[in-house]
Amino acid sequence: MGRIGFAVLGFVLVVFVGLITWEPFHAEAGEPPATTRIYEAEIVRSEFGVPHIYGETDADVAYGVAIAHAEDDFFTLQDVMAMARGRYGAIAGEEGAQVDYVYHLLDARGTAQRHYAKLPADTRELFEAYATGLNQYAEEHPGELKLANLFPVNGEDIAAGFALRQPFFFGLNNVIEPLVSGAPLRPEFGPAIPEEDLTRQPDAEPIMDGEEPATTASRRALPIYMGEDGALAGSNAWAISPEKSGDGVTRLVSNAHQPWRGGVAWYELVVQSNEGWHYAGANFPGSPFPFLGHNETIGWTNTVNRPDLVDIYQLEMDESGTRYRLDGEWRELESRDIVLPVKLGPVTLPVPQTVYRSVHGPVIANDNGYFAIRYGGIDNLGQLDAYYRLNKAKDLTEFREILGRMDIPSTNFVYADKQGNIGYFYNAAIPDRPKGYNWRSVLPGDDSAAIWQGTVDFERIPQIVNPASGWLYNANNTPFSAAGKGSDLDPAAFAPELGVELKTTNRSRRATKLMEATPVIDRANLERIKYDVAYERAGYLAQMLDEVAALDLSGDAKLAEAQALLAQWDFTADSVGRSDAIALLMIKPFMSAEYQNKEWPDAREELERSVDHLMEHFGRLDPPMSELLRLRQPLGPNAVDLPLDGGSDTLRASTTWSVDEDGRLSVRHGDSFVMFVEWEPGKRVRSESIQPFGAATTRPRSRHYADQAPLFVRHELKPVHFWRVDALQNATRRKTVSNR
Repeated sequence: MGRIGFAVLGFVLVVFVGLITWEPFHAEAGEPPATTRIYEAEIVRSEFGVPHIYGETDADVAYGVAIAHAEDDFFTLQDVMAMARGRYGAIAGEEGAQVDYVYHLLDARGTAQRHYAKLPADTRELFEAYATGLNQYAEEHPGELKLANLFPVNGEDIAAGFALRQPFFFGLNNVIEPLVSGAPLRPEFGPAIPEEDLTRQPDAEPIMDGEEPATTASRRALPIYMGEDGALAGSNAWAISPEKSGDGVTRLVSNAHQPWRGGVAWYELVVQSNEGWHYAGANFPGSPFPFLGHNETIGWTNTVNRPDLVDIYQLEMDESGTRYRLDGEWRELESRDIVLPVKLGPVTLPVPQTVYRSVHGPVIANDNGYFAIRYGGIDNLGQLDAYYRLNKAKDLTEFREILGRMDIPSTNFVYADKQGNIGYFYNAAIPDRPKGYNWRSVLPGDDSAAIWQGTVDFERIPQIVNPASGWLYNANNTPFSAAGKGSDLDPAAFAPELGVELKTTNRSRRATKLMEATPVIDRANLERIKYDVAYERAGYLAQMLDEVAALDLSGDAKLAEAQALLAQWDFTADSVGRSDAIALLMIKPFMSAEYQNKEWPDAREELERSVDHLMEHFGRLDPPMSELLRLRQPLGPNAVDLPLDGGSDTLRASTTWSVDEDGRLSVRHGDSFVMFVEWEPGKRVRSESIQPFGAATTRPRSRHYADQAPLFVRHELKPVHFWRVDALQNATRRKTVSNR
């Protein structure tokens, strides 16, 4: 019996060791870039730690971008690289494995393999240089590695990460999740509707709800959630013409609302090479170039838009479940077996899965059948080159030509330039759908004529240049409200099959009201509008308040007190009135239901939830909102815990939060990278910016862990040292890096 016991113990130990070690060796080994080129870059750090990267060539700069970003946040960069190689589950467990499943389902690697080599040589060189920088940092800092054999990476790996992440900016996960789970599809994919009402109304602003512990180890690197929280953030943007500004200055305001940590959190930088690349702005981890900001002559910012870019086809399968019918013929359904790594404590479990594909696109099988997905930007890597070219565009003509390629699948662009031009572009790779189908319903999978090819022409998408009003904005609302009365576009001019969103947001209502009421939108007025914390009594908010007011609460004194507090609320989230805290708690679920097409909340249940929360943690219903809503970086000697203003869906946005143990709401998503850009006649471009924390958000011992937080809560900005002479005058660190 003893020998048998030792044998069993030995077997268990072998299995245990195997589960601990199988994943790194099972994973396909990474390959470094094929190039043997030597790169050299100078990294100059500002007083806030923002890196200014200089190099002889653009590729030298991209190499330096990787080094600088890794110095500040190698933690997140590793997560992004793990996603780009289908290994995130080995770091983040089940949640990471869901991302890996999508990586295989969308064939992100295949997209990179098919198209990366076709990109222009200078674009590929940018990505190879960036990969070289990441590899060098990983080699020089082995103690920071989370996952064995994750590095080296190459340009194709970086490209695969782009192919994975981009579709989620227009809500593809809101289609994948119900198909995977077999749950009902969102309303616009329901039964066929009358032909006279074929216009979809996608979600106006994606919201991320739920709780996340405020610890470094638990931070998600990319919000690709497969549950009800699956969506990305919104944003605000403004452009003011010199005629409207009152002082002849052209102004652009970037006010992105992204998560404050993780793989789609902004990282600020300034880049400059002797090949003409000179840009200040911000990128996401895994990108060699900024996505928004400005160069010497033009600037732009982005807001999430939600055009109808996704179509679903139900396949007719044969009895074997291996073939589908198309135009009267049976075709083999492509299938590929994969193994998802799922970290569970000290072990990593191999979970086998099968992914399918038809000529339509990825296929998901559930109890209701087999469904194929086709989406704008499918099998296209053109965005890698398009963003690079936008960084170096000199004027409106070049900018429009690059956007006109339709390589960037989604996101609005709000533009301004040195010449005083302003523009709004509802950028979207909208499918060129043939007429005759109900594009709001599930489409027949056996009809090849319903499988669209390519996108509509750029001229067909909503866009406004130099409106008579002198101003443009977007707040994740319909593009038919952008420039005010007399300058807005007419919805009737756009075909319903384009699927342009029609919903609005409270931020949109406020922006329109404030801008139309402001004859001169100078710098002071623009800041006042941007930091507005008020709500309009309209839409979901009006309905919520009406439902609360109609409740009979005569039998519950606390609920009746809360009802009375809401009745006297002044519709601001400024922490001045007694009702702000309870209003903040109440608004979010109703906003989420409106924008995410979720089930409408029960007013009494939400009131009870809010009352219980306030009484449990504050012992009163009317604590100052600033005691409830907090900006927190919780770790290390540079931790901060500061009061915040704004709310979900105010122009000063504190959109979503984690509920900490003390009942405080630790904001994790809202106003993130904010930048004011100004072109004054006869002068060089100048800009200012701010972020909620600092340049090194995962380095608790860094003095730049949260050094911007005090400015952020006071609505203050810091200078952007766009010009090298200014960067050197304000430098706190300066070094040269090379792969020699």
